[in-house]
Amino acid sequence: MVLGMSLSTFTTVHVIISLVAILSGFVAVYGMLTNRRIDGWTAVFLVATVLTSVTGFLFPLSGLTPAVIIGIISLVVLAVALAALYVFRLGGAWRWIYVITAFTALWFNTFVAVVQAFQKLAFLQRFAPTQSEPPFAIAQLVVLAIFLWLGYRSVKAFHPAMAA
Repeated sequence: MVLGMSLSTFTTVHVIISLVAILSGFVAVYGMLTNRRIDGWTAVFLVATVLTSVTGFLFPLSGLTPAVIIGIISLVVLAVALAALYVFRLGGAWRWIYVITAFTALWFNTFVAVVQAFQKLAFLQRFAPTQSEPPFAIAQLVVLAIFLWLGYRSVKAFHPAMAA
């Protein structure tokens, strides 16, 4: 039992929160790419991403795992993103710091989603049963390349102080 839920139910809730974080994150990215603040979606993204990491720590742990390390790093990155947006209001260097930290947090969620897809979906699992095979590495490299390109484009495009 986790928070009064069976492990299966809790896992479902965690996955739903993660998917909300990823989907709302891409809406926030659209805003950055089009130089628009989409404050509601951005707040949903940041809260859901924090909840994704926090709920991840509630699963039964077996020591310091890669998932725990990603969760810790994600929360640190999110703390910086939240400070850049809500404390420093994207002023000066905090604009690009926010974009990079928001993208990093979204990439962590997406990275984990790809890992989970290769672990849980039979049609993908047969291509990379141990996740050390080329299809898994190629999928993660493609995701990383997309995030790097979108992140670069967003740093260049997102100047909310100049937005109308």
